[in-house]
Amino acid sequence: MHLEPFDLHRPTSVDEVAALTRELSGGFDFLAGGTDLLPNYKMHLNLRPNLIALADVAELRGHTPERLGAMCRLGELTRDPELVRAYPGLAEAAREVATPLVRESATVGGNLLVETRCFFFNQSYFWRESLGFCLKADGDRCHVVPQKERCYATFSGDLAPALAAIDATVEIAGPGGRRTVPVLDLYDRGGDGIHRHHLGAGEIVVAVHLPTSGRGLPASYQKLRVRPAFDFPEAGVAVAGRIEGGVVRRLRIAVGGIETYPRRFDEITDRILGGPLTEAVVRSTAEDVMKAGRPVHNTFLPPDYRRRMVSVFVRRGLARLASSPEIAP
Repeated sequence: MHLEPFDLHRPTSVDEVAALTRELSGGFDFLAGGTDLLPNYKMHLNLRPNLIALADVAELRGHTPERLGAMCRLGELTRDPELVRAYPGLAEAAREVATPLVRESATVGGNLLVETRCFFFNQSYFWRESLGFCLKADGDRCHVVPQKERCYATFSGDLAPALAAIDATVEIAGPGGRRTVPVLDLYDRGGDGIHRHHLGAGEIVVAVHLPTSGRGLPASYQKLRVRPAFDFPEAGVAVAGRIEGGVVRRLRIAVGGIETYPRRFDEITDRILGGPLTEAVVRSTAEDVMKAGRPVHNTFLPPDYRRRMVSVFVRRGLARLASSPEIAP
Protein backbone atom coordinates (compact mmCIF):
# COMPACT_ATOMS: atom_id res chain seq x y z
CA MET A 1 0.00 0.00 0.00
CA HIS A 2 1.23 3.51 -0.75
CA LEU A 3 0.09 7.10 -0.42
CA GLU A 4 -1.14 8.89 -3.52
CA PRO A 5 0.35 12.39 -4.09
CA PHE A 6 -1.27 15.31 -2.27
CA ASP A 7 -0.39 18.95 -1.52
CA LEU A 8 0.49 19.60 2.14
CA HIS A 9 -0.38 22.96 3.68
CA ARG A 10 1.06 24.07 7.04
CA PRO A 11 -0.86 27.06 8.48
CA THR A 12 0.31 28.62 11.75
CA SER A 13 -2.94 30.18 13.00
CA VAL A 14 -6.65 29.41 13.12
CA ASP A 15 -7.26 32.36 10.79
CA GLU A 16 -4.85 30.86 8.23
CA VAL A 17 -6.69 27.56 8.50
CA ALA A 18 -10.00 29.29 7.77
CA ALA A 19 -8.49 31.10 4.78
CA LEU A 20 -7.16 27.83 3.36
CA THR A 21 -10.50 26.08 3.71
CA ARG A 22 -12.13 28.82 1.65
CA GLU A 23 -9.40 28.65 -0.98
CA LEU A 24 -9.46 24.87 -1.32
CA SER A 25 -13.27 24.65 -1.52
CA GLY A 26 -13.80 21.28 0.14
CA GLY A 27 -10.99 19.45 -1.64
CA PHE A 28 -9.06 18.82 1.55
CA ASP A 29 -8.75 16.89 4.78
CA PHE A 30 -7.36 18.11 8.08
CA LEU A 31 -4.23 16.29 9.25
CA ALA A 32 -3.79 16.09 13.03
CA GLY A 33 -1.84 13.07 14.32
CA GLY A 34 -2.50 11.11 11.14
CA THR A 35 -2.84 7.79 12.96
CA ASP A 36 -6.21 7.07 11.31
CA LEU A 37 -6.25 9.35 8.26
CA LEU A 38 -2.97 8.23 6.70
CA PRO A 39 -3.70 4.47 6.99
CA ASN A 40 -7.07 5.18 5.38
CA TYR A 41 -5.34 7.09 2.58
CA LYS A 42 -3.06 4.08 2.04
CA MET A 43 -6.24 2.03 1.61
CA HIS A 44 -7.46 4.63 -0.95
CA LEU A 45 -10.41 5.60 1.23
CA ASN A 46 -11.98 8.96 0.28
CA LEU A 47 -8.77 10.64 -0.89
CA ARG A 48 -8.46 14.43 -1.10
CA PRO A 49 -5.89 16.37 -3.15
CA ASN A 50 -4.93 18.60 -0.21
CA LEU A 51 -4.05 18.03 3.43
CA ILE A 52 -4.10 20.92 5.93
CA ALA A 53 -1.65 20.01 8.70
CA LEU A 54 -2.56 21.49 12.08
CA ALA A 55 0.65 20.76 14.00
CA ASP A 56 2.04 24.30 13.63
CA VAL A 57 -1.09 26.07 14.92
CA ALA A 58 0.09 27.11 18.39
CA GLU A 59 -3.43 27.73 19.73
CA LEU A 60 -4.30 24.06 19.23
CA ARG A 61 -1.41 22.72 21.31
CA GLY A 62 -0.89 22.18 25.03
CA HIS A 63 -3.19 21.38 27.91
CA THR A 64 -4.13 22.47 31.42
CA PRO A 65 -6.60 21.01 33.96
CA GLU A 66 -9.19 23.35 32.39
CA ARG A 67 -8.40 23.11 28.68
CA LEU A 68 -7.14 20.44 26.27
CA GLY A 69 -5.85 21.77 22.97
CA ALA A 70 -7.12 19.82 19.98
CA MET A 71 -3.53 18.96 18.98
CA CYS A 72 -2.60 17.77 22.47
CA ARG A 73 -1.17 14.26 22.14
CA LEU A 74 -2.94 11.54 24.08
CA GLY A 75 0.33 10.40 25.59
CA GLU A 76 0.66 13.81 27.24
CA LEU A 77 -2.66 13.31 29.03
CA THR A 78 -1.64 9.97 30.48
CA ARG A 79 1.62 11.39 31.88
CA ASP A 80 0.16 14.46 33.60
CA PRO A 81 -0.39 13.46 37.27
CA GLU A 82 -2.61 16.48 37.99
CA LEU A 83 -4.90 15.69 35.07
CA VAL A 84 -4.98 11.97 35.86
CA ARG A 85 -5.96 12.76 39.44
CA ALA A 86 -8.56 15.38 38.52
CA TYR A 87 -10.22 13.43 35.67
CA PRO A 88 -9.58 9.69 36.18
CA GLY A 89 -12.14 8.55 33.59
CA LEU A 90 -10.61 10.76 30.89
CA ALA A 91 -7.09 9.52 31.71
CA GLU A 92 -8.32 5.94 31.61
CA ALA A 93 -9.91 6.49 28.18
CA ALA A 94 -6.71 8.05 26.84
CA ARG A 95 -4.65 5.09 28.10
CA GLU A 96 -7.00 2.69 26.30
CA VAL A 97 -6.36 4.20 22.86
CA ALA A 98 -4.23 1.91 20.70
CA THR A 99 -0.56 1.54 21.74
CA PRO A 100 1.97 3.82 23.53
CA LEU A 101 3.59 4.64 20.19
CA VAL A 102 0.27 5.60 18.57
CA ARG A 103 -0.67 7.72 21.61
CA GLU A 104 2.47 9.82 21.07
CA SER A 105 1.02 10.92 17.71
CA ALA A 106 -2.75 10.65 18.19
CA THR A 107 -4.49 13.85 19.29
CA VAL A 108 -7.49 14.91 21.34
CA GLY A 109 -9.26 16.49 18.37
CA GLY A 110 -8.40 13.58 16.12
CA ASN A 111 -9.91 11.08 18.53
CA LEU A 112 -13.11 13.10 18.82
CA LEU A 113 -13.44 13.18 15.02
CA VAL A 114 -11.93 9.79 14.22
CA GLU A 115 -13.44 8.10 11.17
CA THR A 116 -16.37 5.77 11.75
CA ARG A 117 -15.53 2.12 11.11
CA CYS A 118 -17.07 -0.91 9.44
CA PHE A 119 -15.52 -4.11 8.16
CA PHE A 120 -16.97 -3.39 4.71
CA PHE A 121 -15.22 0.03 4.71
CA ASN A 122 -11.86 -0.50 6.42
CA GLN A 123 -10.44 -2.77 3.74
CA SER A 124 -8.06 -2.47 0.79
CA TYR A 125 -9.24 -0.98 -2.48
CA PHE A 126 -9.09 -4.38 -4.21
CA TRP A 127 -11.12 -6.07 -1.44
CA ARG A 128 -13.80 -3.38 -1.65
CA GLU A 129 -13.81 -3.43 -5.45
CA SER A 130 -14.43 -7.18 -5.47
CA LEU A 131 -17.46 -6.69 -3.21
CA GLY A 132 -18.85 -3.71 -5.09
CA PHE A 133 -17.77 -0.86 -2.73
CA CYS A 134 -20.15 0.73 -0.20
CA LEU A 135 -22.00 3.95 0.60
CA LYS A 136 -19.10 5.30 2.65
CA ALA A 137 -16.52 5.02 -0.14
CA ASP A 138 -16.96 4.72 -3.91
CA GLY A 139 -20.25 2.80 -3.82
CA ASP A 140 -24.01 3.32 -3.60
CA ARG A 141 -25.25 0.70 -1.12
CA CYS A 142 -24.76 -0.43 2.47
CA HIS A 143 -23.68 -4.06 2.89
CA VAL A 144 -24.50 -4.15 6.62
CA VAL A 145 -28.19 -3.28 6.25
CA PRO A 146 -28.74 -3.54 2.48
CA GLN A 147 -30.21 -0.28 1.22
CA LYS A 148 -28.94 2.92 -0.40
CA GLU A 149 -29.80 5.69 2.04
CA ARG A 150 -27.99 5.18 5.35
CA CYS A 151 -24.45 4.21 6.40
CA TYR A 152 -24.13 2.15 9.60
CA ALA A 153 -20.38 2.61 10.18
CA THR A 154 -19.72 2.80 13.93
CA PHE A 155 -18.28 5.67 15.97
CA SER A 156 -14.83 4.53 17.07
CA GLY A 157 -13.44 7.18 19.44
CA ASP A 158 -12.64 6.64 23.12
CA LEU A 159 -12.46 10.17 24.54
CA ALA A 160 -15.99 11.34 23.68
CA PRO A 161 -17.86 9.08 26.17
CA ALA A 162 -15.43 9.95 28.97
CA LEU A 163 -15.73 13.68 28.23
CA ALA A 164 -19.51 13.51 27.91
CA ALA A 165 -19.74 11.83 31.33
CA ILE A 166 -18.16 14.92 32.97
CA ASP A 167 -20.10 17.50 30.89
CA ALA A 168 -17.08 18.76 28.94
CA THR A 169 -17.55 21.23 26.08
CA VAL A 170 -15.86 21.65 22.70
CA GLU A 171 -14.63 24.94 21.22
CA ILE A 172 -15.05 25.14 17.45
CA ALA A 173 -13.66 27.71 15.02
CA GLY A 174 -14.20 28.30 11.31
CA PRO A 175 -14.84 30.87 8.61
CA GLY A 176 -18.01 31.95 10.39
CA GLY A 177 -16.39 32.55 13.80
CA ARG A 178 -16.27 30.58 17.05
CA ARG A 179 -18.74 28.66 19.15
CA THR A 180 -18.72 26.29 22.12
CA VAL A 181 -21.01 23.28 22.42
CA PRO A 182 -21.38 20.29 24.76
CA VAL A 183 -19.29 17.35 23.56
CA LEU A 184 -22.31 15.30 22.52
CA ASP A 185 -23.68 18.18 20.44
CA LEU A 186 -20.62 17.84 18.24
CA TYR A 187 -22.22 14.67 16.84
CA ASP A 188 -25.25 14.38 14.60
CA ARG A 189 -27.68 11.99 16.26
CA GLY A 190 -29.90 12.18 13.19
CA GLY A 191 -27.06 11.43 10.82
CA ASP A 192 -25.22 8.26 9.95
CA GLY A 193 -21.72 6.87 9.56
CA ILE A 194 -20.97 9.41 6.81
CA HIS A 195 -22.80 12.51 8.02
CA ARG A 196 -21.71 12.12 11.61
CA HIS A 197 -21.03 15.54 13.15
CA HIS A 198 -22.20 19.14 13.26
CA LEU A 199 -19.05 20.80 11.94
CA GLY A 200 -19.68 23.30 9.17
CA ALA A 201 -17.51 23.73 6.09
CA GLY A 202 -13.96 24.56 7.16
CA GLU A 203 -14.65 24.31 10.90
CA ILE A 204 -12.13 22.70 13.24
CA VAL A 205 -12.07 21.68 16.89
CA VAL A 206 -9.83 24.15 18.74
CA ALA A 207 -10.01 22.77 22.28
CA VAL A 208 -11.94 20.80 24.85
CA HIS A 209 -12.92 22.67 28.01
CA LEU A 210 -13.09 20.64 31.22
CA PRO A 211 -15.67 21.83 33.79
CA THR A 212 -14.65 22.48 37.37
CA SER A 213 -17.80 20.59 38.42
CA GLY A 214 -16.26 17.42 37.02
CA ARG A 215 -12.87 17.82 38.66
CA GLY A 216 -12.21 15.11 41.21
CA LEU A 217 -15.41 13.28 40.29
CA PRO A 218 -15.04 9.49 40.52
CA ALA A 219 -15.19 8.08 37.00
CA SER A 220 -14.12 5.12 34.90
CA TYR A 221 -13.86 4.03 31.28
CA GLN A 222 -14.00 0.40 30.13
CA LYS A 223 -13.38 -0.79 26.60
CA LEU A 224 -14.26 -3.93 24.67
CA ARG A 225 -11.93 -4.87 21.80
CA VAL A 226 -10.53 -7.96 20.13
CA ARG A 227 -6.85 -7.20 20.75
CA PRO A 228 -6.49 -5.53 24.18
CA ALA A 229 -3.29 -3.72 23.22
CA PHE A 230 -4.39 -2.06 20.00
CA ASP A 231 -7.90 -2.16 18.56
CA PHE A 232 -10.64 0.42 18.20
CA PRO A 233 -13.57 -0.01 20.60
CA GLU A 234 -16.26 -2.58 19.92
CA ALA A 235 -17.92 -0.85 22.89
CA GLY A 236 -16.69 1.78 25.32
CA VAL A 237 -18.51 2.69 28.54
CA ALA A 238 -17.83 5.77 30.67
CA VAL A 239 -19.41 6.16 34.11
CA ALA A 240 -19.01 9.25 36.28
CA GLY A 241 -20.86 10.44 39.36
CA ARG A 242 -21.07 10.75 43.09
CA ILE A 243 -22.56 8.31 45.59
CA GLU A 244 -22.98 9.61 49.16
CA GLY A 245 -24.07 7.22 51.89
CA GLY A 246 -25.30 4.78 49.28
CA VAL A 247 -27.49 7.49 47.66
CA VAL A 248 -27.01 8.54 44.03
CA ARG A 249 -26.33 12.29 43.99
CA ARG A 250 -24.95 12.57 40.45
CA LEU A 251 -24.61 10.06 37.62
CA ARG A 252 -23.72 10.07 33.94
CA ILE A 253 -23.31 7.01 31.71
CA ALA A 254 -22.03 7.45 28.16
CA VAL A 255 -21.35 4.75 25.57
CA GLY A 256 -19.38 4.70 22.33
CA GLY A 257 -18.51 2.03 19.81
CA ILE A 258 -22.01 0.62 19.33
CA GLU A 259 -23.76 3.15 17.06
CA THR A 260 -22.81 5.86 14.57
CA TYR A 261 -22.41 8.43 17.38
CA PRO A 262 -21.61 8.36 21.12
CA ARG A 263 -24.62 8.43 23.44
CA ARG A 264 -25.32 9.47 27.01
CA PHE A 265 -28.27 7.91 28.80
CA ASP A 266 -29.62 10.70 31.00
CA GLU A 267 -33.17 9.44 30.56
CA ILE A 268 -32.08 6.30 32.42
CA THR A 269 -29.73 7.73 35.05
CA ASP A 270 -32.00 10.66 35.99
CA ARG A 271 -34.61 8.18 37.21
CA ILE A 272 -32.38 6.91 40.00
CA LEU A 273 -31.02 10.25 41.27
CA GLY A 274 -31.76 10.77 44.95
CA GLY A 275 -32.36 7.09 45.57
CA PRO A 276 -30.21 4.26 46.94
CA LEU A 277 -27.81 2.41 44.70
CA THR A 278 -28.99 -1.08 45.50
CA GLU A 279 -28.00 -4.22 43.63
CA ALA A 280 -31.43 -4.24 41.98
CA VAL A 281 -30.96 -0.65 40.80
CA VAL A 282 -27.52 -1.49 39.41
CA ARG A 283 -28.93 -4.46 37.50
CA SER A 284 -31.93 -2.60 36.11
CA THR A 285 -29.82 0.41 35.08
CA ALA A 286 -27.35 -1.83 33.26
CA GLU A 287 -30.17 -3.70 31.53
CA ASP A 288 -31.87 -0.46 30.44
CA VAL A 289 -28.65 0.93 28.94
CA MET A 290 -28.02 -2.39 27.19
CA LYS A 291 -31.51 -2.45 25.67
CA ALA A 292 -31.27 1.16 24.49
CA GLY A 293 -28.17 0.51 22.37
CA ARG A 294 -28.56 -0.52 18.74
CA PRO A 295 -25.33 -2.07 17.42
CA VAL A 296 -25.33 -3.81 14.03
CA HIS A 297 -23.13 -6.57 12.65
CA ASN A 298 -20.43 -4.35 11.10
CA THR A 299 -17.49 -5.11 13.40
CA PHE A 300 -15.73 -8.33 14.40
CA LEU A 301 -17.80 -9.08 17.50
CA PRO A 302 -21.52 -9.96 17.23
CA PRO A 303 -24.02 -7.20 18.13
CA ASP A 304 -25.65 -9.19 20.93
CA TYR A 305 -22.30 -9.83 22.60
CA ARG A 306 -21.40 -6.13 22.38
CA ARG A 307 -24.73 -5.17 23.95
CA ARG A 308 -24.29 -7.65 26.77
CA MET A 309 -20.80 -6.38 27.47
CA VAL A 310 -22.19 -2.85 27.73
CA SER A 311 -24.39 -4.16 30.55
CA VAL A 312 -21.38 -5.79 32.23
CA PHE A 313 -19.32 -2.59 31.97
CA VAL A 314 -22.16 -0.46 33.38
CA ARG A 315 -22.45 -2.77 36.39
CA ARG A 316 -18.69 -2.69 36.94
CA GLY A 317 -18.59 1.08 36.53
CA LEU A 318 -21.35 1.61 39.08
CA ALA A 319 -19.62 -0.74 41.51
CA ARG A 320 -16.39 1.22 41.18
CA LEU A 321 -18.32 4.46 41.64
CA ALA A 322 -19.89 3.22 44.85
CA SER A 323 -16.51 2.30 46.30
CA SER A 324 -14.63 5.45 45.20
CA PRO A 325 -14.35 8.44 47.52
CA GLU A 326 -14.53 11.78 45.75
CA ILE A 327 -11.11 13.28 45.10
CA ALA A 328 -10.47 16.78 46.39
CA PRO A 329 -10.13 19.19 43.42
